[in-house]
Amino acid sequence: MKKPIEPSKLFVASCLALLVTSLSFGIRAGILGELGVKFNLNVSQLSIIAGTAFWGFPLAVVIGGFIVDSIGMKRLLMAAFALHLIGIVLTIFANGFWSLFISTLFIGMANGTVEAACNPLVASIYPNNKTTKLSHFHLWFPGGIVVGTLIVFLFKNYLNLGYEWQVATMIIPTIIYGYLFLQLEMPVTERVAAGVSDKEMYRALGSPLFIFIFIMMFGTAITELFTGQWIDVLLKNVTENAILILALTAGVQTLGRAFAGPLIHRMAPAGVLLASAVFSAIGLYMLGHVSGNLIFAAAIIFGIGVTYFWPTMIGFVSENVPKSGALGMNLVGGAGMFAVSIYMIFMGSFYDGIIARNLPANASLDAYRGAAAGTPEAAAFAQAQAVAGPEIINATLVIPIILVVAFTGLVFYMRGRQKPHLQTA
Repeated sequence: MKKPIEPSKLFVASCLALLVTSLSFGIRAGILGELGVKFNLNVSQLSIIAGTAFWGFPLAVVIGGFIVDSIGMKRLLMAAFALHLIGIVLTIFANGFWSLFISTLFIGMANGTVEAACNPLVASIYPNNKTTKLSHFHLWFPGGIVVGTLIVFLFKNYLNLGYEWQVATMIIPTIIYGYLFLQLEMPVTERVAAGVSDKEMYRALGSPLFIFIFIMMFGTAITELFTGQWIDVLLKNVTENAILILALTAGVQTLGRAFAGPLIHRMAPAGVLLASAVFSAIGLYMLGHVSGNLIFAAAIIFGIGVTYFWPTMIGFVSENVPKSGALGMNLVGGAGMFAVSIYMIFMGSFYDGIIARNLPANASLDAYRGAAAGTPEAAAFAQAQAVAGPEIINATLVIPIILVVAFTGLVFYMRGRQKPHLQTA
């Protein structure tokens, strides 16, 4: 006899899977510096490793988007479980650049596979409250970042345990979510349930509204995820508690997404996206220009700004271009992560270039980076870092400014548009 669908249990399992995704993000952000020292990696190499997770994600989420309707969400989630477990173990036993590259790729693919299955799963089990429930689901991303950054802070500063132990903490929720999904019955995706044909789905993917959101996802994802992943590198010479800024920002996101329902119903998704862009621009400007305790105020404002970007973009597609189905949601998510991966690699090289320009003429970047603490070379390198971080943040500021203009136009467009229905004619 077929088991009944249990929405609440499926939602809990989905949240645990996303928790592992976010733990990988928060822990990786906190251990990048340690990895650089242990394996003698420069910022360009670290940016390639970190960026691997962001292009492994779109690779998996796009492939998952194409096959989820045919193979079902359960098989995808079992694949995510296996990829997470392999990636975590490979990271623990990494011995250099390439092993870190491969392990991060596995984790990135696992994260993308989770999104490929769980976004349409949440939309399927809560068809009348998609954007709000997607916000509740996605609160576990910043929530996990808070936990991950605090794990790094505790293990590094009080327990004196290396990155291997920090990464190993992810094994527990991975095993739990894998077990839960193995036991639970899954529904079919909304598109399959409604009988929407492949032709109708591809036509929806070519609509101007979908293309607009697809492109805007580049900017919203870079604003949120690039800044968060690199906060410890960008601000560690501006404040002694750079990793706690990420925890604070993620904490604001977690609370905001928990109470998303009333805000989304009052302002509508387009209005929420516009407000998010405004707060993000103000917060990013402050992060690049203030110091001392004001930087924590900047982190709060920035956190408010990026709180609703990701779930609202995904929910907007599901509600306003419903015939695009799971593939539409996953293509948008994949576009965001792919944009972050490219931007991260580019900015890693840009960061090293700024450092080099702020060192004495003909100075060896590697020699200054590896200089012993207390030497003139170490002091000069720290000063160059203090200049480079805010400069990268200021360069990124142009993105949310563009989003403010774009989402203003979206607000006016959506006021005159009738909400579409999923059912076929």
